[in-house]
Amino acid sequence: MSDVSTLWEVALPLAGAGGGLGYAKARAPRVYWSLVGLPVTRVRFAVTYRSTMDVCGLTVQPSRLRAFLARNIGRRPDVQPVPPQIRRVRGSLTGMRVTLRLPAGLEPADVMAASERLRHAWGVHAVNVVEIKPGFVELRMTGYDVLRRVRMPRRCPSGPMTVPVALREDGTAFVRDYREVPHALTLGANQSGKSMYQRNLVAGLARLPVALVGIDCKRGVEQRGYAPRLSALAVTPETASGLLDALVDEMEERFDLLSDHGAADVWALPEDIRPVPIVVLVDEVAELFLVASRKDEDRRDRMVTQLIRLGQMARAAGMYLEICGQRFGSELGKGATTLRAQLTGRVVHRVNDKQTAEMGLGDIAPDAVAVVTAIPSGQPGVAVAGDSSGGWSRIRTPELTAAEAAETCAEYAHMTPYVPALAPYQPLVATAGPTGSVPLVKPTPATP
Repeated sequence: MSDVSTLWEVALPLAGAGGGLGYAKARAPRVYWSLVGLPVTRVRFAVTYRSTMDVCGLTVQPSRLRAFLARNIGRRPDVQPVPPQIRRVRGSLTGMRVTLRLPAGLEPADVMAASERLRHAWGVHAVNVVEIKPGFVELRMTGYDVLRRVRMPRRCPSGPMTVPVALREDGTAFVRDYREVPHALTLGANQSGKSMYQRNLVAGLARLPVALVGIDCKRGVEQRGYAPRLSALAVTPETASGLLDALVDEMEERFDLLSDHGAADVWALPEDIRPVPIVVLVDEVAELFLVASRKDEDRRDRMVTQLIRLGQMARAAGMYLEICGQRFGSELGKGATTLRAQLTGRVVHRVNDKQTAEMGLGDIAPDAVAVVTAIPSGQPGVAVAGDSSGGWSRIRTPELTAAEAAETCAEYAHMTPYVPALAPYQPLVATAGPTGSVPLVKPTPATP
């Protein structure tokens, strides 16, 4: 009887601990990774590092001096190949980071090509290789799928024109830095999470001292809720044409200001005379290209020309473009590919065909096209972000409803700057009426 009770006392805590770890692995992966995954991975990494690098082809023959010292001083007849030198190992709530010093004969591309083999060898979810400086790379390992439940890092990059928008698959924040990447194109099919990406972007921009300009030719169904924070809003192609003309006039006035002060861009001007930055948000760019009759072609050509001018020159004037659409290519009409060439940043969500993925990423990151076409329909918000350098990464935006984005815009409505050139297009915001009820029928005094 005593043996049974002893076994029961030992088995119950073990079963509880095992069940708790299993629950944490499924529902709280950060907790499970911190308690179990990270210690196991660090031990496995330390024990198998040299052999793993050897079988993955990431070792080189030692130099003559090293071979001479090993044979004559170390008294070793055989000289082992040299793997990359470990400089730093850091653990985090999502994975582990290892800084490596590459020996002569290896380049970052060699490590990137072996990242999938390293992932299987060390039993982690993903291994991303980032070159941090010449001769040094960082292995960013993630212990679990961080894109399944998006939780933005507590510390995100900040700056005067920097907005954290999504989470990368390596656990870092994907940010829109307009001073580094001034114009961007966002593509995606219906229900792909494209609108959620725009909501996160608008909610982040609403907190910055910038002027937001919306162009939503679907009668404003997407951007009407942002009206308290918008300096201008166009909901029809006719209004959009006039708004684009006003933006070009504003850009030319800013160039005159830059010329008078000998500045290359608005950020070189003194703060007291620096004009406010302007971010132009185009919800569905195809609505600006498509025409129903010949009489609309002149207006379409003018709008496209103005957009191209903004894409080519507006960066120096502190004006930035965010173009959004389902498809974007030469079939839209004249000037489409010219405009696309000015949009450095690319974010492509789930698409309906391979050609759309090639429109967004085929000219800057061909390897990412296959990744876009493999995004499942059950993961809205998952996208591939690329840039002109050829780099790309999978991202996912945190869930944000249209009501929450509208509340953020209303909260920061006091930060909406006044731009005289855009005043005719500033949206009207309904103000709250009196709290008491108003009678619909005028009361008639009673006669005695």
